[in-house]
Order: sequence, then structure tokens, then C-alpha cells
Amino acid sequence: MARGVFIHRSDSIYDDRLAEQYQFPAQYLSRAMQCVGDWIVYYEPRKAAGTRGYFAVAKVQQIIPDPAAPGMHLAIIAPGTYLDFSNPVPFSTADGLVERGLLNPKGRISGRAQSAVRPLSNADFNRIVTLGLEDASTELPRADLSPVPMQFSEQQQPFGFEEERERSATLVSRAIRDRAFRTVVLRAYGSQCAISGLKLINGGGRAEVEAAHIRPVEHNGPDIVSNGLALSGTMHWMFDRGLIGVSDSSEIIISRHVNDPGSVAKMINPTGRLLPPERPFQRPHPDFLQWHR
Repeated sequence: MARGVFIHRSDSIYDDRLAEQYQFPAQYLSRAMQCVGDWIVYYEPRKAAGTRGYFAVAKVQQIIPDPAAPGMHLAIIAPGTYLDFSNPVPFSTADGLVERGLLNPKGRISGRAQSAVRPLSNADFNRIVTLGLEDASTELPRADLSPVPMQFSEQQQPFGFEEERERSATLVSRAIRDRAFRTVVLRAYGSQCAISGLKLINGGGRAEVEAAHIRPVEHNGPDIVSNGLALSGTMHWMFDRGLIGVSDSSEIIISRHVNDPGSVAKMINPTGRLLPPERPFQRPHPDFLQWHR
């Protein structure tokens, strides 16, 4: 097993569903196979418009030939492991290149930087994930959560097995995943309720909206922004109980089981439609909306 980097663009021509699968040509098969059973980091190249840099982490479950595309393969992502970074990590910072394994002996960026699938050292993985999952205090929920210490460090680690176990525990920690999910969803929606249109900030400068999973985690819903909605507390409660939903064309639907549909209609923004994020890849995926309905 080995860590790796998978390159993905938001305008990709490949059949990538990042929380489920990553498509790649046969030339990268041997490198991708080394990542089976281990974690990879998704990276959007600097030439992409509005690049996110290193933007997510996931665990590869298996590699299979793509049954729909001869010569292509699919890296199947282990369910529940995909996680958007709360802080997308740039290719380089004031401290230099983040992925230092790309430097050649002369200290220059090697040709490996162009590879769509490439190995990633443990040190580089730790550095990227630490930067990507640093807390954004302005996006914390209204009720403070007890702090969750990061488990990644470049300091002395005397016992490698314990280090690996702590790293895995951090990436599957529900508390950390909830924090990161809330941050990316609220950022995508500008801290505005996607149904009512309200944008309320409390006295502490924190948004009063919540990050709702469209397909819940307990029903294998991934922690990806396209499976999220920024909703006020009341809208979140109604959405989770199926009293309101969203059509594939973004129309807000009121259930026939609502006992006062007139009052609910007044809480919906004047357009009667979901107020989505600007970037297409952040908008609710039709598969998740269909599941919810």
C-alpha cells in the first residue's frame, strides 16, 4: 500500500464521481494499484480556472477495468472515506512546495508534477492533510464543540504503527468530518440558507445556518459539498423529515403531509427555487436529490 495523488479538474472529461470512483487510462494502472487500501489526495492543477489545489482526501478500495470504456480503469473509493478539505491547499506556500517529493536533486520541480496519478510520501501527505483540515473558527457551529486535536505532525514519531493508526483515526473521526463538511458547505452557499434565503450572523460572527446532508451519513451519504445544503435550523428540521424537498430543476417542493403549507410557503425565498452555489460542481447532485425525494 502507498499514498498517492489523483489529479482532477472540475471541468474534467473523465467519468469521475469523486466520492465513488476515479477514472484513469491504463498507463497509470501500476501506480494506482499501489494505492489500493490506502489514502489518496485529490489535486486540481494550477492551470485550471479557479483551481482548488489539493482539495480532498479519500481511500481507494479497489481498482477495476471500466466496463463502459475499454482501456480505462476505475479506482473505487471506499464508502464514507471521501472528505473535502475545509481549507484547500495551494501547490506552494511561503514555506515552499507543499508536495516536496516533486523536487528533483537540483531542487527544481520534476516532470512527475504532470502525472495524473503519482505516489505521495507520508511526510507530504501529513503536511497536506494538516493544512487542509485546520479549523476555520468563523465557520464553527453555534454550539461550540470540544476541540479535536489534529493527529498529524512532522515532529518525532517513535513508533510508526501508532502513527499510522492515529492518522487513520483522524480521517474517519466524525467530529473532524462534521467540522470540515460544515465549513465547505457554508462557504459554497455564502452562509445563506439555500431555501429561505436568510443570511443571519450571530453576535460572535458565526453563521446561523447549518450544513445538512441531502443523503444522510447513516444511509451512505458522502461528506462532499454536492451532497450538502446550507439550511436554517427550521428548514433543516423540515428537510430531514421530508416535509420539504428539491426537484432536479431546483424547485422547492412542499410535502402534502405538511399541515400548514401556506405558512411554509411564506418561509421559502420569493423565487420558489433553491439558491445554489455559483460553481456547478458544488451544486446538489441530482442523484442525492432523487434519493431524498
